[in-house]
Formats: sequence, structure tokens, C-alpha cells
Amino acid sequence: MEMNLAEIFQESPLFAKGIWVLMLSMSFWSLTVAVGKWNAMRKAAAETKKFAPEFDQFLTEDKLSDAIDLADQYKKSHVAKVLGSALGEVKPLLLDGTVTVSDINSVERAVEREMLQEIVEMKRGLAVIATVGSTAPFVGLLGTVVGIINAFSKMGASGSSGINEIIVPIAEALIATGLGLGVAIPAVWFYNYFQTKIENLTAEMTHISKYVIDYLIRGMSGEFGRSRFTREFSTKATGGSAPIAQ
Repeated sequence: MEMNLAEIFQESPLFAKGIWVLMLSMSFWSLTVAVGKWNAMRKAAAETKKFAPEFDQFLTEDKLSDAIDLADQYKKSHVAKVLGSALGEVKPLLLDGTVTVSDINSVERAVEREMLQEIVEMKRGLAVIATVGSTAPFVGLLGTVVGIINAFSKMGASGSSGINEIIVPIAEALIATGLGLGVAIPAVWFYNYFQTKIENLTAEMTHISKYVIDYLIRGMSGEFGRSRFTREFSTKATGGSAPIAQ
């Protein structure tokens, strides 16, 4: 006797059908989250690749104001969002004509806050993928156990030991096992991939943030903690066209 999946599904009891539908729903859910997250990270990486050289060039030319404005233009770059929000907090401090160690500490704390928020955002949805990856095999196993029980019940009720009496319940059990593994394996792959990707993106944010903090510290010079980028802002505030060289 030959039966396809559609016929097996029609012959299956309501519980087995529920297991199938649940497994397919879990697969669709995890794939939807994974594709959305992959697309967001791809766009963030592409924007960061464009943003980083331009930002570094502005810092090299001591144009901190332009660097902050540049960061505000890249809305999808994880690095630009962190630096733009953090440096935006210190911009008023620079405009008042003085930069102190306390100001730089404020920038560092702002960077840390923005990084934490960005990491939380990047991890959003990972719990769904992890849950699907860890529970799908057990849901499939539940369907397998119920299918085996159903097979032996039919065999006992018919009083026959022929294979035709139990072929559908056994097929249900094996399909449930296969579905469980088929849903879980991609979910685990996606989870591990995104965990590694988030670690790499966090390292990028940390590296560039530390670079900016070092730049601010190196800029601290002269009496009363004035710096080259402080004078740049002061010059622009009074109508000057270029920063005063040291």
C-alpha cells in the first residue's frame, strides 16, 4: 500500500495533525525572525563599512563637529548610532569653551549606555530562535510517542499483526520525528550564527568607541583643559571659518 504525505495527514488523528501544524508554525516563526535579523545586520554592516573611513578622516582632520553630524546620517549602522548618540551629549559641553576630564568621562558613560541599548536591540528575537531550536525535537518526540501508541492500539483492536494495520500510525511517528529535527537544526544554526555575529559587532563598537575616547583624551591639552577640537567649536560659534592650529 502506497500513501503520500497528504493521505497520511488525512488519515492521522487530530492530535497528530496538531503536532504537524505546530511544527510548521515554529519553523515559519523562527525563519521569519532569522531572515529579518540577517537583513538588519547586513544593512548595518554595509553602512558601517561606509561610515568608518569617513568618520576616521574627520577625526584625523580634527573636525569633531563634522564627525558627529556624519554619525547622525547613518541611521542603520550600529557603530554610527552609538557614537552619534554619545558624542551628541558632549557637543554642548564643547561649545561652552572648555573640555574637562569629567566631560570625557561623561562621553565614555554615554557610549557604554548606547552600546548596551544597541546590544539588547541586536539580541531581540534570539530567544524565539533558541526556543524553537531547543524544543522542536521534543515536540517531534511527543508526536512520535503518540504515533507509536496509536499504532499498538490499532493492532490490539484489530487482533491482527499485519503491517497494513499500523503503517499509517508508524508513518505519523516517523514524520513527527523528522519534522522535529528539520525545524530544530536550522534554528540552532541560526542561533549560533547570530550569537557569533553579535559578538563581532560588539567588538567593532567597543574598538571604535575606545578609539574616539582616546582621541578626546589626546585632544586635552593647554591651560584649563582646552583642546584643539574645543577651539574648533569656539571658532565656529564666533563665526570663524577654520579651527585654530596648535
